Amino acid sequence: MGPPRTLRARLVAGTLVLLVLACAAAGTASSLLLERFMVDRVDQQLAMQAGRYAASLEHEEREEHPRGYDGRSPFDDERGDTRGQAPGTLGVRVVDGRVGTPAVVGQADPSLPAADERALASVPPDGLGHTLALSRLGRYRLMAVRSSGGAVLLTGLPLADVHATVRRLQLAEIAVFAVVVLVTGVAGAVWVRLSLRPLDRVAATARRVARLPLSDGEVALPDRVPDEDPRTEIGQVGQAFNRMLGHVGQALAHRHASEERMRTFAADASHELRTPLATVRAHVQLARRDPAEVPPNVRHALERADAESSRMGKLVDDLLLLTRLDAGRPLAREEVDLTRMAIDATGDARVYAPGHRWRLDLPEEPVMVPGDPDRLHQVVVNLLSNARAHTPPGTTVTVALRERAVREGARPGSGSGSGRVELTVTDDGPGIPADLQGEVFERFVRADKARSRASGGSGLGLAIVRAVVAAHGGTVDVESRPGRTVFRVSLPSA
Repeated sequence: MGPPRTLRARLVAGTLVLLVLACAAAGTASSLLLERFMVDRVDQQLAMQAGRYAASLEHEEREEHPRGYDGRSPFDDERGDTRGQAPGTLGVRVVDGRVGTPAVVGQADPSLPAADERALASVPPDGLGHTLALSRLGRYRLMAVRSSGGAVLLTGLPLADVHATVRRLQLAEIAVFAVVVLVTGVAGAVWVRLSLRPLDRVAATARRVARLPLSDGEVALPDRVPDEDPRTEIGQVGQAFNRMLGHVGQALAHRHASEERMRTFAADASHELRTPLATVRAHVQLARRDPAEVPPNVRHALERADAESSRMGKLVDDLLLLTRLDAGRPLAREEVDLTRMAIDATGDARVYAPGHRWRLDLPEEPVMVPGDPDRLHQVVVNLLSNARAHTPPGTTVTVALRERAVREGARPGSGSGSGRVELTVTDDGPGIPADLQGEVFERFVRADKARSRASGGSGLGLAIVRAVVAAHGGTVDVESRPGRTVFRVSLPSA
């Protein structure tokens, strides 16, 4: 699990991290201060005793007090010699570096190992508190003073109560801080969510703009972001975003107007050109039928005029078709046998280019698609004409059809679920350069530099293919490398 990615999560996580650090610092400081305060109180108690308990041990060792029948001192009771001391008080006399028999209030046999005796002997008689960890007794606060006889009197109090109090404080702090962090996390998440709602509106507007087909036709941009308060950072972002949407809207409007003018011009020009072109062709054909003797150069000129007027008429028809498709005019919708269409188009191509090797890879059952039969026939013919015109003789061109089920479990041709029909035209020619593959479906784009051509073309064939396929709800793409070029058309199945 990595760090939080969203701004909302980062703000909440950052706030909680800072709060946890602050709580940890406050808890540590309060624990240290409480421990220091309680240790100072222990030192005050030790200073008030001034070694009296350890001094009383000196008298006992000299046997100045009478013994009873059982050999015990009158100062002894069932818990040991208390002499008015708190339970756990430690008293030790050190004479010439030798530690005498220690006494602990409440313990009958407080014998200490040699390591603890050496540690006790090292405590300086400076009247200050020192902390030692004794192996059998635990942590003690000790204070040493020197007696009038030269002995060092050690008095100590246990720190167990101090440590227990500090632990209770720490547990209470952990519980309180955990509740504070939890409540702050929930409240902070709600507050951050409310504070970032204007930014959510900016993101929602951006998503709506991203879903618009900005590359096609007239586009109505969504409403502007309502948060434009320049005093806030989010308001500044919203203001800049609204200005950007305004510029984008103006650019789209200018582009749409320019495209509309171009479509109108192409349609008008095509309509206006069809009549004079038909007249020119009619006069040329009439002149060629004249039985009178015509000089060879004039007859050649008439033949060229007939051919070029025919080519120009085809160009005008292509421009008119593209103009209609751009305008979104509906096409005919009927069941089209794409298998039969591929067979007929390949047969015609074999007649036009006998030097190529034409192959068919078709399924056993006919493949049906809904659409305009004339326009779909034009798609297949244009793809085969493109392969014929841009590859040398001897090239193998394969036309294949496949029906693919989109919904898992649906059988192609079964009528259950939706499916796609894939038409591919593959050749083993020289290929299309990589820098031209993204442009081959644009208008008036030719790949002359990469592929040899036997005859000129208008550069509209593949543009018509893309426009017709898109009008049928399909897609077309190309994959090419030297020795293999594949044009793939995908259409909704019947």
